[in-house]
Amino acid sequence: MVLKVFFPSCCSSADSGILIGRWISEQNSAVILAVVHFPFIPVQVKQYLGEVQRVTKVSVSVLGSWSNSKQEKEESLSEFLEDLGTIFCHEPWIQISKEGDSKFWSCSTLQKHSKNPQEEEIILVYYDQRKVMLSHLHPPLDTAGQRTEDASKLSAIFDTVARSQVLFMTDRYDEGPIKLTHWQSDGVEASIIVELLKQASVPACMLLTLLLSLVSGICRSRVLKFWPLSFLWSKLSTCEQLGHRLQHLQVISSSKKAQNQNQLMRKANIFVSLLIDVALGILLMSWLYRKNRIGHLADTLIPVADHVAEELQDLLQWLMGAPAGLKMNRALDQVLGRFFLYHIHLWISYIHLLSPFIEMILWYVGLSACLGLTVALCILSDIIALLTFHIYCFYVYGARLYCLKIYGLSSLWRLFRGKKWNVLRQRVDSCSYDLDQLFIGTLLFTILLFLLPTTALYYLVFTLLRLLVVIVQGLIHLLVDLIDSLPLYSLILRLCRSYRLAAGVKFRVLEQQDGKPLRLLMQINPLSYGGVVQTYRLPTYSCYPRDSWASLCKKLFLGELIYPWKHKGDKQN
Repeated sequence: MVLKVFFPSCCSSADSGILIGRWISEQNSAVILAVVHFPFIPVQVKQYLGEVQRVTKVSVSVLGSWSNSKQEKEESLSEFLEDLGTIFCHEPWIQISKEGDSKFWSCSTLQKHSKNPQEEEIILVYYDQRKVMLSHLHPPLDTAGQRTEDASKLSAIFDTVARSQVLFMTDRYDEGPIKLTHWQSDGVEASIIVELLKQASVPACMLLTLLLSLVSGICRSRVLKFWPLSFLWSKLSTCEQLGHRLQHLQVISSSKKAQNQNQLMRKANIFVSLLIDVALGILLMSWLYRKNRIGHLADTLIPVADHVAEELQDLLQWLMGAPAGLKMNRALDQVLGRFFLYHIHLWISYIHLLSPFIEMILWYVGLSACLGLTVALCILSDIIALLTFHIYCFYVYGARLYCLKIYGLSSLWRLFRGKKWNVLRQRVDSCSYDLDQLFIGTLLFTILLFLLPTTALYYLVFTLLRLLVVIVQGLIHLLVDLIDSLPLYSLILRLCRSYRLAAGVKFRVLEQQDGKPLRLLMQINPLSYGGVVQTYRLPTYSCYPRDSWASLCKKLFLGELIYPWKHKGDKQN
């Protein structure tokens, strides 16, 4: 059989001693976890390994001996290493040594208690213990007792290293009787700042949870369920974004421990996204309140609104004439043009009525940037929706009138063919009409058909204006979705510590020579950047239409309304 020995690369320069690890009989593999240095007392080693087994539930034992070539090779040391196989009684007894300046490792096995010892082919696999420990390719620690043993999987090696975390808490500076070499031999990775933040995060999370519970209680109160407030909460993108961020804060401040790697990464991604969002919002706020930029913005807003209104008036005057040389219905053209001109006049009066308060409104709106750049962008989208409300009204009027004529023409066209729409069965059935019905239907069809070009032209113009506003709002909310859903923490990990986001492992042949064990290097395969975004992308809502082109063209042709937001029932989980 082939004996596979997984040896940590961090122990390559360790002093001579014994190898401790786990023997996996199903795979005929030995997972080396650490090296115990000389001198030591065998009884103390056995007691220490018994404590480790009790805590980790891993059958850790002494698997063999390790001899470093840096030390002088004495006969007494060689004999002592061979005698250790009788003290700890493990079959097979693995002996690994580094011979002089040779770049090959000598690895052999002893089977003293076997009656028919067989020579085994040995494969020595080097692995980075730190990367294997932090790669999270192993099963979750809390479900390790429920896992199914499968000898064909490599996850047993990762599971062994992960569950032996207690073994790695001892470093060379401990004054205990046993000296170990492993991936944290030079000292346990820690930071005073990180530890202080961990201690301070407990009361901070409790306070944040209390505040969030109060805010959630207010949001769930019956006051917000009445018609005006419920309508505004469902339609304004600012309210949607605030509710979305409130859910994120509840996830972060939750005292429930993450059950798996995905939940942990989701919390970290949300936390980093919130930090970056708030930081960008504070930068925007500091830029707005510097050099009286809000005052300049308020002074610019009124002339821009007047200019847009004048352009719309010129457009309506052009439509009331002979646009592009088209022959329009004079009476309907004048009625529609004057109707829309009156709405523009009302809109200009409304803007000038609010002009003394615009600077104060913008000043208070600028303060909302401290809640995050996404909240400021959502407020900007709502302001655009309010400032272009007259365009939305024009679009609704034109769409309803056009839709009425399209459905009227389709119904009258069925009348000519002796058909009718069966409402109960939702299908077209045959029907016989008398002469009066056919005469009235012909008159109505002729009237609607000749009035359709005038209505369609107004509908087309205002639909294009509406689509322009929806595209601008869509770009804003696309940026909001990008900030909300992009897994920034995962991308930073992929850039700096790619082994933390592992997709698998690969083996590379280091050296191979006849009569020597095959040396392999086990490397961690990181996730691709596209895989990171796909795996750890945060769920979010969207305020811009996601219809297909065919569906959008169908809506435009039939005169159905296009909304720039999604309904509450369409919110992603």
